[in-house]
Amino acid sequence: MTEKAVPDIVVGRLPVYLRILNYLIDEGRYITSSQELGDRLGISSAQIRKDLSHFGEFGKQGTGYDVMFLRDQLQKILHVDRRWSVVLVGAGDLGHALAHYRRFNDAGFDVVGVFDSDPQKIGQQFGKYMIQDVSTMGEVIQEHKVKMGIIAVPPAAATEVAKEMIKLGVVSILNYAPVTIMVPLGVRVQYIDPVVHLQHMAYYHNEEAL
Repeated sequence: MTEKAVPDIVVGRLPVYLRILNYLIDEGRYITSSQELGDRLGISSAQIRKDLSHFGEFGKQGTGYDVMFLRDQLQKILHVDRRWSVVLVGAGDLGHALAHYRRFNDAGFDVVGVFDSDPQKIGQQFGKYMIQDVSTMGEVIQEHKVKMGIIAVPPAAATEVAKEMIKLGVVSILNYAPVTIMVPLGVRVQYIDPVVHLQHMAYYHNEEAL
């Protein structure tokens, strides 16, 4: 089965599996099982085995999974066995937090430029970054062969920023602005909106529990 035939919801769980495998490696573990992974993640062992079966056979019945081998295989499947350059547009409080989020670097993602359109911010130091005019983003994207971008701007600006990123060659966007962006076929957008997730959780709170 090819990667294109794998359901997106399955692909979305692979980074979660990868994260727990890295934790196991930090704990000095060499072998694990779908049961242990499931117990730690709150996912059934059958679901984990089914998800992994889309990509091959990684364990042996009665033996389990070699933690480092499975970690390495998932990194290859997700194409994170290499480093990716990323641009960030939006130099507000959220942008500052994202630019200095250590796990991006640890996971192989390098923020190579921080951009904004506010003249008062352009040229200011942003931790280890200098805020650049968004109009110069194309030079950085071309130099670093950037395919991924992060949007952390107000909703009214998000669509135009996305259009500019796409025009310059970005094909994957992580959008923190609480607005849906229409993009061409072949461009993928992931949305991160804390309010949506809180509303999702609020559904499960009935009045008796409050």
